[in-house]
Amino acid sequence: MTQPDSATRPDTATCLADRAVLRIAGEDVRGFLQGLVTADTALLAPGAPAWAALLSPQGKVLFDFILWADGADVLVDVEATQAEALAKRLTLYRLRRAITIAPDPLHVHWSPTGTEGSPDPRLPALGHRWLAPADAAAGDASPAWHAHRLSLGVTEGVAELGNGETLWLECNARELNGVSFTKGCYVGQENTARMHHRSKVNRRLVVAPFTEPSSRTRVTYPDLALMIDHRRTDALGDALIPTWLAPALEADDPPKA
Repeated sequence: MTQPDSATRPDTATCLADRAVLRIAGEDVRGFLQGLVTADTALLAPGAPAWAALLSPQGKVLFDFILWADGADVLVDVEATQAEALAKRLTLYRLRRAITIAPDPLHVHWSPTGTEGSPDPRLPALGHRWLAPADAAAGDASPAWHAHRLSLGVTEGVAELGNGETLWLECNARELNGVSFTKGCYVGQENTARMHHRSKVNRRLVVAPFTEPSSRTRVTYPDLALMIDHRRTDALGDALIPTWLAPALEADDPPKA
């Protein structure tokens, strides 16, 4: 992987301790992933990672992650608590292919500003990230990343997206470059494509000010005075609507004449 020179790295913490890296290596790794995940793996290139998900056959998200090209291999930047489960799930699809799926010692790093690494594939405002060995002098940037991401209305991980509970387009995957509609079949593609072509998403995951949790609340963050709700698009209430999401919500529920 291309790594930022140490002289250009920020002095502040960069390592995301709550992320892990898996390496997928062997025979036609991209072809293997192409029939499984939501991103077009043919487009992976150095400096051009992709946000993607592995879905259930019903089109509901099981795991979300960022894919990185590393020569013929693909590296998977995933929530640390889900890395082992994702590796096991991918292994089930491997069958007799000569492919290995194993933890990699690289760490995920992030900077909100600067030119280190690559822009986050979801949204440039999320900052830059890169994969590199751990820096013993750097602390954990996870709390800063978490607050920054939520301030931009971006959800990720099993606590927020759920495990087989939320349709991928309800996670704002279309707006955040997390799905290809031209790559062909993958697990969960049929329902995802049908929802896309109907041009309507009835529910969305949104960041909202922290109040009394309800049945639609996924997780609360009292320290940030925020929570994640799964709300109907015609009843978003006090949800924080970022500029990148507003046009899609208007398309979902256009103003009544």
